[in-house]
Amino acid sequence: MEEQNQNNSSGGQQAQQPKSDNQTLMGILAYIGILVIIPILTEKENKFVKFHVKQGLVLFALEVVVFIIASMFWMLAPFIIIVQLGAIAFSIIAIINVINVKEVELPIIGQFSKFFDGIIK
Repeated sequence: MEEQNQNNSSGGQQAQQPKSDNQTLMGILAYIGILVIIPILTEKENKFVKFHVKQGLVLFALEVVVFIIASMFWMLAPFIIIVQLGAIAFSIIAIINVINVKEVELPIIGQFSKFFDGIIK
């Protein structure tokens, strides 16, 4: 009986480890453009992933808007490049936060992520 408890407890630890890896992977995917859809569809119950999905959606929306503006107003290219570099920098910072298992709001982006509270429950 004692061996079964030890096996169950060690098995439980192994079952939790992939969940943690999956949480990290889904958190990272939230900041890689259109791939934000994957954690939205697969991790509906995970609070940590939802936090990062909301910020990832804001970054993705920013990238789409910048792409649309860039296609219409090519003369704004220097401004658009700066915004795109900023979005990449925010994504890198956010991915580092995910790897370190932190829920830190990104500057500016974090404020807008609250608009997705009603959509992503």
